Amino acid sequence: MVLVTLYNPTGEGGHQGGGVAAPVGGQVFSEILPYLEVNQGNEEEIEKVEQVKVPDIIGKTISEAEKILKENSLELSIEDATEELDKENTIIREQTPKAGITVNKGNKIYVKKH
Repeated sequence: MVLVTLYNPTGEGGHQGGGVAAPVGGQVFSEILPYLEVNQGNEEEIEKVEQVKVPDIIGKTISEAEKILKENSLELSIEDATEELDKENTIIREQTPKAGITVNKGNKIYVKKH
């Protein structure tokens, strides 16, 4: 769900939601859905993908987390990983999605480090 709030809207569609707010919402969804790996096709086209519960990797090192995620057919993505990391000593302090959430195999688990 997305909420688009416009103050004093103007545009080709006048001030109606369908003419002004809907295009903004559509643009938001067009950029978010691929990131979430949501299929935008017909239900008949949706391939059945095996799912897995996200393991808890908070408090683990990057190396430990990579191993756990690989065993569960998931990938690790480290936020703000601009410099070389010490994978044996860098501890994960946050993860998205949270442990216990069911996701498709092959999805990325995004983490923040200490």
